[in-house]
Amino acid sequence: MKCSVITPPSTPGTCSLWVLLHLKYNSQQWSHRWQIPEPNKLNKGKIALLERGIILSSVAYLAFETYKWKKGQTVVHASIKVDDIIEQADYLYGSGETAKLYELLSQYKDSNDAELLWRLARAARDMALVSTTPQDEKKRLIYESFDSAKKALELNELCWAAHKWYSICLSNVGDYEGIKTKIGNAYIVKEHLERAKELNPKDATTIHIIGVWCYMFADLPWYQVKIASALFGTPPSATFEEALEYFLQAEEVDPNFYSKNLLFLGKTYLKLKNKSLALDWLTKAKDFPARTEEDIEVQKEATDLLKRLGEKI
Repeated sequence: MKCSVITPPSTPGTCSLWVLLHLKYNSQQWSHRWQIPEPNKLNKGKIALLERGIILSSVAYLAFETYKWKKGQTVVHASIKVDDIIEQADYLYGSGETAKLYELLSQYKDSNDAELLWRLARAARDMALVSTTPQDEKKRLIYESFDSAKKALELNELCWAAHKWYSICLSNVGDYEGIKTKIGNAYIVKEHLERAKELNPKDATTIHIIGVWCYMFADLPWYQVKIASALFGTPPSATFEEALEYFLQAEEVDPNFYSKNLLFLGKTYLKLKNKSLALDWLTKAKDFPARTEEDIEVQKEATDLLKRLGEKI
């Protein structure tokens, strides 16, 4: 005896409907297979009861299978979604779309994914640096960036980018909390930068920021040095030679990666009285293609310094 075959749909969502229809279609085949007499040979009520039992069992089974399928799909979807968000975020960051990037990532501020959170910290900080952002909004964004970076670090201590952006955002928070807090945080800032460099020695930006840290403390005004000494006994210290070493190292890791590294190389050589090399690096900074507001500011500062050095622009 040939059995009719109806192929079920591939997803459980429509599978239950298929079974209910298929049950009706194959009722006579089931009667024959399980040797169930025809209705005129058996009480119809018993047949109805049997069919109802089969249907309910099938529905229960399908409900369970559907649950398992949906649960699996949710896990896969969540994994794919995070990867997709990160890919989109990195594209927007590379394109200089600061506002769109922040808008995208701010939807996930309650995420427990360190990779999303450090990117949100970066985006919030970048929004704070946009010249048209109101002052009160800048402050809110800076504190938001710090909270996101802190959470990212708590979630994954081995994430080099979380260390990097925690240090950057902590330093920015210090701008709103006074010189005592900023200098006090400086030790923590450098500690996390060095940890980021240890975890990823090929990130030129981290190396650059350590160079900036050294430059800033080498260039600290005398009155701030006195305040720091009074507050901390031995305040953070560095030299322009140390700063130069980091800036050159960053350039070696990733040549011409950042307009500000070129600018700081020029400024550091000026501090070290090497005018010839200062001119070279400042010219590179001036000629660097401007993709962001920061690049435009770097071009302006480099141009002003070159003019002061007697260069015709």
